[in-house]
Amino acid sequence: MDCKLAVSLMHDYLDNDLSKPQQLELKSHMLQCVDCRNRFEELEQTDMLLFSLTHHDTGPSDDLTDRIMGMLPKQKKQKVWITWVKNHPAITAAALFLVVMLFSTVSFWDQDNQLVVKGSELEKLVIEGKTVIIPPDQVITGDITVENGKAQVFGQVQGNLTVIDGELFQASTAHISGQVKDIDKAMDWIWYKITNLFSDVAYR
Repeated sequence: MDCKLAVSLMHDYLDNDLSKPQQLELKSHMLQCVDCRNRFEELEQTDMLLFSLTHHDTGPSDDLTDRIMGMLPKQKKQKVWITWVKNHPAITAAALFLVVMLFSTVSFWDQDNQLVVKGSELEKLVIEGKTVIIPPDQVITGDITVENGKAQVFGQVQGNLTVIDGELFQASTAHISGQVKDIDKAMDWIWYKITNLFSDVAYR
């Protein structure tokens, strides 16, 4: 018997599928071949290990299962506000947008001190430092916005005049045909920004 045939018969021997003559022939070969004898011992140990694993009751007891399940944290009930948020996504998104806009606007309220002048015919204005002057001989057509500065009106404004976070002075010779807005409170400024934002979007 050669070693290749002997190795193939070892598995049948361990499964008790060999006839008596084949068993004797295999044992005789292993007495003469050290390699095959070592291979058989390894297969025998492996077979015994597999047998012990498959025939040993490793399943957990009912008591152990109950104890483990009892130690697991209970699923917390969802809070009412979480359920409300899930049921009203549009309102939640709008509220978050307004909150973020409010905080970002207030945070920059005291930081942005740069003079900003908006309007048409700006070349007719006189700017000295942070003071915007409308001379008495000038007529400004359109709206004027002065932010973070002083506005001194001696001439005419055919439109609205808005002063944000600043001071407004109107001389006796001044004439403003539109509305005059002096915004120096954070909430008024925020409302002004929001209304202007929606106006810009509506006319685009």
